[in-house]
Amino acid sequence: MPAPGLVLGGILGLQGGAALTTRLYPAVGPAGVVTLRLAIAALALTALWRPRLRGDRVTLGIAAAAGTLLAVHHLAYYEAVSRLPLGAATTLEFLGPFAIALCGSRRAPDLLWAALAATGVLLLSHSGTALDATGIACATLAGCCWGGYILVGKRLAERVPDGRGLALAVTWAALLSLPYGITQAGTRLLDPDTLAVATAVALLSSVLPYTFQLEALRRLTPRVFGILTSLEPAIGALIGLLLLSQHLAAPQWAGVAAVALASVGATRTEGRADEVRAADDRAEAARDG
Repeated sequence: MPAPGLVLGGILGLQGGAALTTRLYPAVGPAGVVTLRLAIAALALTALWRPRLRGDRVTLGIAAAAGTLLAVHHLAYYEAVSRLPLGAATTLEFLGPFAIALCGSRRAPDLLWAALAATGVLLLSHSGTALDATGIACATLAGCCWGGYILVGKRLAERVPDGRGLALAVTWAALLSLPYGITQAGTRLLDPDTLAVATAVALLSSVLPYTFQLEALRRLTPRVFGILTSLEPAIGALIGLLLLSQHLAAPQWAGVAAVALASVGATRTEGRADEVRAADDRAEAARDG
């Protein structure tokens, strides 16, 4: 599958799982959702990849850093989703990948697409009612962690050629989130109905998306990956509309279109740049020959 398709599949899984978790909030709360999601995902990934704890310290350190960022991101993001519409929470979370895309820019077209994506974010954030301040802070923190995870995840994907690094990172994230989940939900975490929904959420929004994204990070630069994830606010808003009946105003629909156009434009620009670089490399090799 092409790398952009992997990114899109990961976004669909993440946002679909986020919508599904709203069924779990009354039972176990946001921290309980995070604990169940990460714990079940860790079990699935460990069974699939069977990572070894014995390894070089640098790789283990990178996996621990990635897991820490995942744990904080999840706890902050699901607290935000419990207080904000899905589209608004995801839009604010996008600030992290957007910063990666903007800071890594080296060409004028990149700045154009980043500016268009920023315009879309602003339009998506427009609302006739005031947003919860705690939700805004949590979503912003989630965005910072997600931006950091893109950078650390890139290093992890380069050092570990399969899913063992991801399994270690998610397992560490699950251990970090466990005290918060137990404090908030206690024995309700073991309810059979809750576990059934949480299993679906873990597979849909953790196992598949993170596997897809780690593979995409092996093929893409963090800047391009960050720009491609600009589709996430649009997809989050659409899923919020379709599954949660969270309606958008006209400016927000304009933001959906702007963000989607920025993502497509960035992909096409990067593709043309790669072709030019490849042609230059071939020409240089021919001269050297």
